[in-house]
Amino acid sequence: MGKDRVCVGAIAGAFGVRGEVRLKSFCAEAEAIAAYAPLYTEDGARQFEVILRGTIPNGLSARLTGISTREEAEALRGTRLFTDRDKLPSLPDDEYYHADLIGLEVLDTGGTVLGKVAAVLNHGAGDLLEIQRKGAPGVLLPFTRAAVPTVDLASGRIIADPPEGLLE
Repeated sequence: MGKDRVCVGAIAGAFGVRGEVRLKSFCAEAEAIAAYAPLYTEDGARQFEVILRGTIPNGLSARLTGISTREEAEALRGTRLFTDRDKLPSLPDDEYYHADLIGLEVLDTGGTVLGKVAAVLNHGAGDLLEIQRKGAPGVLLPFTRAAVPTVDLASGRIIADPPEGLLE
């Protein structure tokens, strides 16, 4: 998937017996996912319009075009859904889409390369950057202004000031 599409959700399985899906939205406002349709599979082979049916525990129930049976819905379990980047709202200067951070080179404040961003994680207490390092175990860097003072998307790098002892 190129930089022209961004992951906005995933199918968590079937919901009911008439082809509805359990949809996990990665949008700031969960229901906004329907406005970004059509949604595409990661390989772009399939696309879906989305009709939201309601809020359910841990997600939304939705109908996707072309899916009419429970078996078809269940077969899509785990499928990540993408939208065209130009459909997403512009962000303020200090906010970023996770997709834009993945792959950026991470340097410390002295200019030493620490690694690359492999993933952006959030387990409820704030975002963490998973930094993949050559010849060393990966580390989780808090994505705070103190630990990450500079994100330069144009040059493809992040300047980090990791907490004491993180890289030892």
